[in-house]
Amino acid sequence: MADPKGFMTTPRQDWARRPVEERVRDWDEVYVPRALLPIINKQADRCMDCGIPFCHDACPLGNLIPEWNDLVSRDDWRAAADRLHATNNFPEFTGRLCPAPCEAGCVLAINQPAVTIKNVEVAIADRAWTDGFAPPRPPDRLSGRTVAVIGSGPTGLAAAQQLTRAGHTVAVYEKDDRLGGLMRYGIPAFKMEKHHLERRIEQMRAEGTKFRTSTAVGRDIGAAELRARYDAVVIAAGATAWRELDVPGRELAGIHQAMEYLPLANRVCEGDLETSPMSAAGKHVVIVGGGDTGADCLGTAVREGAASVTQLDIYAQPDAERDEDVEPWPTYPKIYRLSAAHEEARDLETAPAADADARLFAASTLRFTGDADGQVRSLHLTEVDTRRQPVAGTGRSLPADLVLLALGFSGPDRGDGLVDQLGLAMDPRGTITRDPEFATSASGVFAAGDAARGQSLIVWAIAEGRAVAAAVDRYLTGSSRLPAPIGPYDRPMTV
Repeated sequence: MADPKGFMTTPRQDWARRPVEERVRDWDEVYVPRALLPIINKQADRCMDCGIPFCHDACPLGNLIPEWNDLVSRDDWRAAADRLHATNNFPEFTGRLCPAPCEAGCVLAINQPAVTIKNVEVAIADRAWTDGFAPPRPPDRLSGRTVAVIGSGPTGLAAAQQLTRAGHTVAVYEKDDRLGGLMRYGIPAFKMEKHHLERRIEQMRAEGTKFRTSTAVGRDIGAAELRARYDAVVIAAGATAWRELDVPGRELAGIHQAMEYLPLANRVCEGDLETSPMSAAGKHVVIVGGGDTGADCLGTAVREGAASVTQLDIYAQPDAERDEDVEPWPTYPKIYRLSAAHEEARDLETAPAADADARLFAASTLRFTGDADGQVRSLHLTEVDTRRQPVAGTGRSLPADLVLLALGFSGPDRGDGLVDQLGLAMDPRGTITRDPEFATSASGVFAAGDAARGQSLIVWAIAEGRAVAAAVDRYLTGSSRLPAPIGPYDRPMTV
């Protein structure tokens, strides 16, 4: 480590966010531009280069965190970029979107604020592009083997890039009109501006990866036909089968899934629409679901000019500090976190009835009621105990002109026919089964990412893409030098 006393002399300092009143008037990223560079060297100095770096185990990519922290502290950005890209194809994505389980596993976090690993990562990634440290890396020669990748989210893109660089001819099939999967139409621009995505896709094009947009495999092209065209197929279609809320009044107009709402707002930012047909402008909005997707809906509704926005979380409000008896270090703890969207809602007081920021904790939806035209007007809820059972006498209602369901996803959507046309075996959770080599029940067909693992984090998605690429490379050539950071049955550290 560059400064052996850095963790004792330098306090943690995070990337500053722009003032709330400023950032809610646009869709730009919430952070102050270029505010990391003046502080990031000293923040990297806080890394202790500990004997057993648990941050490695907490991150499924196996990022070489102490190494690139040391290099950043010494201003060696080229070497830092090399170390970072050695384990992560898209650090500018994870540096913005990952909840940073590596920081929960930081040894310093045992009794102090963790190293700002995520901020150091994104600083390296952005500097790599600025200084030209991320050029295309086309293969020296082609293998003569072909691979189709279905889905252009982080798993599909990572698998495609790794296989292209190994010399295979790769085509990525994407059902939407633009590439990126949920990073394109699910993640709001205020969390990650889309030029980061475009830049990486252009790098992949220069390396030789082919892209086919507006092509739903199973509908626009038969899955069996696609399999016959290629030597191998990777299914990285994501978990897009959203969970429903089966309560009275669900049929009322104005109740939508989060992933019906968010893509429209993103299309406004892309210039496809002038305004979203589901815009929250002037409406009382209630978001059912306390996760990241719900927070994305919250920030979007605030920017659209909602009259009020409340988010319901069925879990009790967590403590601000880790409970060492329940979730000991280095596991990722469930603690009270204030995302940028929640900070905005708190400061703007979008939900007067909320427990904290815009959230009502330990709240469960009972039913919806509407007006004579069949439009939702109220959401009726109750408090619940730790077993999610209603607490007597706690029922109440919230005004609701727009209700957004952000309850997660159960597996790949079966509607396009991909799964059934290939005759893929499925597990009871609704995800695609696979063997230790990521292979499905169909010969030459592999599955990775949320479609097989289930809903997970972007770091797991990229790790899955890298690992399935190594498995496909072995299938095609008999061996592989590609890294495989995880196996299909690996899971995050838990108690």
